[in-house]
Amino acid sequence: MHFRYLGRSGLKISEITYGNWITHGSQVENDQAIACVRAALDAGITTFDTADAYANGAAETVLGEALAGQRRASLEIFTKVYFPTGPMGPNDTGLSRKHIRESIDGSLTRLRTDYVDLYQAHRYDYETPLEETMQAFADVVRAGKALYIGVSEWTADQLRAGHALATDLGFQLISNQPQYSMLYRVIEDEVVPTSRELGMSQIVWSPVAQGVLTGKYLPGQQPPAGSRATDTNGGAQFIKRLLSDEVLTAVQGLRPIADELGLTSAQLAIAWVLANDNVAAALVGASRPEQVTDNVKASGVTIPPELLARIDTVLAGVVTDDPAQTAQSSPTARLV
Repeated sequence: MHFRYLGRSGLKISEITYGNWITHGSQVENDQAIACVRAALDAGITTFDTADAYANGAAETVLGEALAGQRRASLEIFTKVYFPTGPMGPNDTGLSRKHIRESIDGSLTRLRTDYVDLYQAHRYDYETPLEETMQAFADVVRAGKALYIGVSEWTADQLRAGHALATDLGFQLISNQPQYSMLYRVIEDEVVPTSRELGMSQIVWSPVAQGVLTGKYLPGQQPPAGSRATDTNGGAQFIKRLLSDEVLTAVQGLRPIADELGLTSAQLAIAWVLANDNVAAALVGASRPEQVTDNVKASGVTIPPELLARIDTVLAGVVTDDPAQTAQSSPTARLV
């Protein structure tokens, strides 16, 4: 396992980071989820990412159980706040001081830890003054409940404003967690250059494009049984936009490139996002332990420039790269 610094900080994280977004507490039984976390530990992964909203807290609970007994100082545990949680009352969402203060305590209890290494704003909150949000994060850091603060799916302008306030308040805003893959590159033109300037890294989610870049979905055919595209608990809705025959045909054209490098299609996809030097880690999830074992083989892989160019050629016409997509990730009004 290779490790990278997170932003302009002294914190190193495993460049393959285990995330339990859809799987834990919903799609996968707890015993299987715990087996996946232990497979990640065995593979050298030390960094684990979750959120209070995943399965309304159940994902954090499962992760806390799975990591129980591990040396805390040898782990980097990340979680997030923003989306509705608990009974989903009017203050059980967003980035208000009230919700942040209550959410961090709930997360720490479920994760069975006194602190998280990184606490992240899961989206930008248009209904709370940014000054209030950043002051609340500063207080969380000063209370020792989080070591660093990050965000997720913020635009370049939002990153600048948040970073400036964090600096004034005496803490570090060190990361952004956006969607990024061979098929979804909206961060490249604005978010990545701004992040480099500010000393922030990307922790990217969906590097395998919800499983589409594994190559298992074939044009003109029904999705494989048991795949995310058939999951009625939430997986299917996230992947459906990627299942056009045009996209799936292009993805099949990546297989010879993966073969040339001695990689699976999934390993190629993960290695591709890590080729961006502003990416500190690729988030990978799993429903089976062997998926974790396979994914970590992407760590340390170098893709030659000529093959990176071939990938661009193969996927020409099916890549989403409009920077405006980032702004659309954050709801303009609270969800409850």
